[in-house]
Formats: sequence, structure tokens, C-alpha cells
Amino acid sequence: MRVQYVSRFVMSVLFVVAAAAGAFAFDRAVEAQGPDDEGQNVQLGPRPFYLVEDMDEGELKTALQQCTEGPFEQSDFSIGHRGAAMQFPEHTRESYLAAYRMGAGIIECDVTFTADRQLVCRHSQCDLHTTTNILAIPELAAKCTQPFTPATIDPETGEVTERASAMCCTSDITLDEFRMLTGKMDASNPAATTVEEYMGGTANWRTDLYAANGGGTLLTHAESIALFQELGVKMTPELKEPSVEMPFDGDYTQEAYAQQMIDEYKAAGVSPEDVFPQSFVLDDVLYWIANEPEFGQQAVYLDPRSIGEQFDSNDPATFSPTMQELADQGVQIAAPPIQFLVTLDESEQIVPSAYATEARAAGLEIITWTLERSGPLTDGGGSYYQTVRDVINNSGDMYTVLDVLAQDVGILGIFSDWPATVTYYANCMGIE
Repeated sequence: MRVQYVSRFVMSVLFVVAAAAGAFAFDRAVEAQGPDDEGQNVQLGPRPFYLVEDMDEGELKTALQQCTEGPFEQSDFSIGHRGAAMQFPEHTRESYLAAYRMGAGIIECDVTFTADRQLVCRHSQCDLHTTTNILAIPELAAKCTQPFTPATIDPETGEVTERASAMCCTSDITLDEFRMLTGKMDASNPAATTVEEYMGGTANWRTDLYAANGGGTLLTHAESIALFQELGVKMTPELKEPSVEMPFDGDYTQEAYAQQMIDEYKAAGVSPEDVFPQSFVLDDVLYWIANEPEFGQQAVYLDPRSIGEQFDSNDPATFSPTMQELADQGVQIAAPPIQFLVTLDESEQIVPSAYATEARAAGLEIITWTLERSGPLTDGGGSYYQTVRDVINNSGDMYTVLDVLAQDVGILGIFSDWPATVTYYANCMGIE
């Protein structure tokens, strides 16, 4: 009996060790997998299946249920927004790898610059205080445009009378100093009275799980290019509008900045067909069209407008510039947020908006943003669903919206904070 027990124990240990070694080897193999490898193992996890089951009954749900066993492949329709930012610290190596493993065929690096004019991946020039650990490094925190200021709290009521604040920019520090940082989930606690409290605040539908163990690995723009080349994905860099006055430091102009971003792709030998440069600034897009036409033909104009008194996505009279004016200037791809592209008809069915119809009539291709950025969709879905909020009441409804965008609007692709959600749909519908 004793020998049998020991044997079983040894066999159990060997099984655990072997399983761990196999998992480690598999993880390393996926991470090392490059553009010349065949049979990428796309891993979607449980979320797409949860969303399908959460859908209202109907033909679309039935169709999506038929795809649960895969196989699943990478799709250019699935664009990793800042990587996989719903659960991984945005614009980190870990976030980009997660997006790749979920089948994103295109991954985004938002591009900004440091004090010594080096390009790095950050969503905003001045978001280091919410997306990195800069405030926890005293010598770097001292260089922030606006140092940490604790919240003011009424001692009698306990209410916050003045919110905690800080502003730390990539242009406050050099590239060497930038490399000292690690990524965290984009969040802050406005009621914080200490730096440690301020660096918290992650939304309860996100997680800090993948920001543990020192945080995420930040990358330069050039490093992101090298990683994406290794992975065999296409790239969509967004030239972020500077938060500092341009020309920066005397002679660093907006044009030089826009050119530097393209030059880093040329230096790395990246084909223009694999790059979708983006900007909310129309002049940036027009600069690429005029000065780098091979890259400019896939330049993406991110529509900066907001629905309100001056703009209505269902009223072409409020479109300035018009879709035809954009096309006449050489713009080929427009990228509005989701809410610009959908509306409700008289029977409260989700249908393409006037914006979508006018864009396609002018010959513009469309990319849109951002799926999986709104949290649970039980209360109308937030700003990205504001034009169809009356029919949004469960998280599965995002697939209903996505289906209209894909089949009726005819978008080229969609940014998502969790690419697996889009990859599942793309594979199920045969969208490469």
C-alpha cells in the first residue's frame, strides 16, 4: 500500500511538472511565432461565447452559435485598440501580444514624442500619470508638468471638495527616463490623498491582474514595429495631437513629427500596404497623401466631431467637411466612432446612419471604433451606443451592432479593446 501510494504521488508530481513544462513551451512558442510560421493558434477565451449566449434570441444568435468549435484564424477585420486594453495595460508589449493571440490582424501604437524627440507608444502625450508608475518614481514625478496634488476632503461631510490631480507628459522626460517606467491600467482615483491611492481607480469591469509583477513593458514606436513584424500583423499608428505648443523646442514642427513617424516604417523595411497611419488632424492625413503617397493612400482620418448642436450624424447639412470634400482631397478611409454609423428606423431596428450612407456614396472606406470599451451594456451602453441606446439592454447586443456595421454599413474593420470578440464574429462570417 505504501509503495503504491508513493508511486501514485510520484506520477502525480511528474504529470504536473510535464503539464507546466508543456504550457511554458507552448506560451514561448506562441510568443516567438513570426510571420513565416503557419497555423497560428488563435485563442479567444470564454468571452465571445458568453456574449453570444447573452444575445436576444434570433437568426444572428443562431448563426453565431454554429461557430463555437472554430477553427479561428487571424483577421484584419479585428483591430487591437491599444493592444487588448480592456484587461491589459494599454500600449505595452503584453497588451500587444494578447491582441495578437486573440487574432487581431492589425494592432495600434498611438505615437507621441519624448523631450529628446523620440517616438514612443502612448495614447496621449500627457497620460503618464494614469497609465504608468511615473508618480511612484520621485525623480521622474518631480519633472511632471503638474505634480501630484492630493484631493481636498471636507472633514465634516467626508465629501471631496477638490479632486486629486496630476499631469505627466512624455515630453517632460527623455527616452532613457521613459524606459524606467512600467505600464498600469489607465485609471486614477480622484478622491486620493496619496500617490498610492491616486494610482488606483481601475473600473470594476476591468482588472489589475495583468498589471501585477512590476507592470507592463513600455515600448518605443520603433520597438512596436519590430514586434509587429515578428508577429506578422499589420500596423495602424496614430499620430497623437501634441499637448505642447508646436514647433516643440524651437524647430520640431508638426510636419517633421508626421514625417518621423513614417520614416521609422521605411527604416524598418515595412511595406506601405501593411501600414494604416491615422490622425484626428486632417492636415496630418493630407501631409502624408502629398508627401508620402504610398503610405498616404491608406491614411485614416479619425473624425474628431461630437454629436451635439453643431453636428448630427443623421443630418448631412451639418457635415463640414462633407464626405465628398474629404474624398476630393484624397482621403480614402474615414474612421468615425461607432455611434456616427448607426441609428434606429421607425420600427426601432438598428440601421446605417446618414453619415454611413454619405461616406460610402463618396467612395470612402470606413473603419470604426471602439468595441468593448463601454463596460456592461445593461443601461444603454454609454457614448458609443448613444444613437441606438433605446434598444441596447444586454452585452450581447454589441454583436447586433457589429453585424449591422459589417453587413449593412460595410466597414473595413473595427477597433476593439478585446479583439477576441471581433475575431470570433469575423471568423464566423468568413471575414478575413
